Amino acid sequence: MAVSDKSKISRDVLRYLIEHQDAQDTLEGIVEWWLMAEEIKQQTAKVKEVLADLVKRQYLLESTGMDSRSRYHINRSKIEEIGRLIEDNTTEINDPIRKEKP
Repeated sequence: MAVSDKSKISRDVLRYLIEHQDAQDTLEGIVEWWLMAEEIKQQTAKVKEVLADLVKRQYLLESTGMDSRSRYHINRSKIEEIGRLIEDNTTEINDPIRKEKP
């Protein structure tokens, strides 16, 4: 296991315990509940950023449901462009949006 992997796990365990100071569990429980909870929190933050970027680029459209939660769906007018983008493994999809020079 790489040092960075061990360090990440150490931080996640300690972060969980700072937030839940009375917690205790088995190895299996720590992996299944504590570390998974930390991973979900971290991934949720990343996914939120990615969705905002995809909406800004107009690849996704955002609408609000009756429950006031955002819903995301593909912008059908960009399907060909999106298809080319995902096929091109050399392009970073989340590069900053370049503005055209006047």
